[in-house]
Amino acid sequence: MSTPRIGFAVAAAIIFLVGSALWSLLTHVSTADIAQLFTEPYYLHVTKFSFYQATLSTLFSVGLAIPIAHALSRRRFVGKALLLKLFASTLVLPVLVGVFGLLAIYGNRGLFVQGLNYFGNESSFSIYGLNGILLAHIFFNLPYATRLILQALESIPHEQHKLSAHLGMGHWHKFRWVEWPFIKQQLPHIAGLVFMLCFTSFATVMALGGGPKATTIELAIYQAIKFDFDLQTGALLAIWQIILCGIMTLVIQSLAKPLEVNLGTSLSQSRHEKDSWLSKCWDGFWIFSVLLFVLPPLIVVVFSGLNKQTLDVLSSASLWHAFTTSIQIALMASSIALLSGVAILITSRRLRLSSRVHSANGIELIGTIILVTPGLVLSTGIFLLFRMFTDVFSLAMGIVVIVNAMMGLPYVIKTLAQPMLHVEQQYQYLCSSLGLSGLNRLKVVEWPALRKPLAHAFSISFMFAFGDLSAVALFGSQDFRTLPLYLFQLLGSYQMEAAAVVSLLLLCISLSCFALIETLFRSNTRKNHA
Repeated sequence: MSTPRIGFAVAAAIIFLVGSALWSLLTHVSTADIAQLFTEPYYLHVTKFSFYQATLSTLFSVGLAIPIAHALSRRRFVGKALLLKLFASTLVLPVLVGVFGLLAIYGNRGLFVQGLNYFGNESSFSIYGLNGILLAHIFFNLPYATRLILQALESIPHEQHKLSAHLGMGHWHKFRWVEWPFIKQQLPHIAGLVFMLCFTSFATVMALGGGPKATTIELAIYQAIKFDFDLQTGALLAIWQIILCGIMTLVIQSLAKPLEVNLGTSLSQSRHEKDSWLSKCWDGFWIFSVLLFVLPPLIVVVFSGLNKQTLDVLSSASLWHAFTTSIQIALMASSIALLSGVAILITSRRLRLSSRVHSANGIELIGTIILVTPGLVLSTGIFLLFRMFTDVFSLAMGIVVIVNAMMGLPYVIKTLAQPMLHVEQQYQYLCSSLGLSGLNRLKVVEWPALRKPLAHAFSISFMFAFGDLSAVALFGSQDFRTLPLYLFQLLGSYQMEAAAVVSLLLLCISLSCFALIETLFRSNTRKNHA
């Protein structure tokens, strides 16, 4: 069979877009400017702080995730499945929703400070600066890391659990000799992902950063272009960000050797083990602690959003204009990301089955290039590129859509790569013998088999685009703003009650999206069984 060329066309378009953006950055930078990265105190400070906050965030997020995942792997309780679904949703939860919840709990007027004042204790804790950045990063990444480590624990063969019980291993010895080797092999992969998410974090640092002392590279890029209109500094920092992200990506790939996960592993091994009240208390402490950390900010968002300004905010034309803009951007960006990802994978799976594995890996790597070129950096390059030819702000909508589509593309590829490859392996010869191709093959073979992962991929890219602030922050104005940007402006002007309503709306949309996907999953499963 011939290899479909649609994936090559999409990959070429991505290379052209990123290459053009990189070229526009390079035209604003000289060799002398690059040398300043290693001598200028400001550049050194933002670089050091970016690494410092990402390192601390990773240590806390992954370090705390180990005992929590271990406790969840050993315990069954009412609401565990719901808790794990909540953990899965925090990764795509709009960042500013979580930030608002944390401000409502730990802010200067938050419940935590009010509780201390009630008992006569003065609190010197400030959520702005490094404290708040770490708190927010742990809030978003701790559940994500916990899910991945729990997945590693569930991949342990059931026979090993039975053998450890037969040998009379206690909980500590079993953890050391059976469970830790599986966790250890996943740690570089998990820590690397969390580190990259924290290093390239923008909305969190923008909302909770404490001024010049708590500024990352991405925030410095935004400040240089948006406020100072210093294109040279913005371009220099953008190139520096690309170099650092590229180096870290290579390091992570060389260290990470993720295990093959057996999703069918049973967790019934706990009934073969001796249990004690001490181990129950230990596991209960970690499970209760993570519940106490993750749930209150989300609960506060719900209750805070129902206030005396709720009707006024919901009837505001500005809110619904921002909402409409967000929906339009998310729909267009996620559709482009899904179609582009499918096109790339149609080509890559045929290359794999033709034993051209390196070519398949290469074309998929091009689709995930945004991981090395963060959204704000790509937006900066495109801004500088189009500024040479036209009024760049007149193209704001199109640029934001393209950048968000690029940001969603890696998640589409990661979600659909294996399912699409398996469908091709299973049905390629049958389709060839029956003469099924094009729309007929899509209707009869591809859609029934891929409906679930396609819906999941679309929902992830939709929620990332809907909740993103990094791309629109550079081009946003009073006439062009999304719901996250509108929320950020309300927070910046300390309109907390109005911000609470917008946060609740964003949260409801996020939960509704996941509920819709769950419905599609169940519908697809029933049809398959029928």
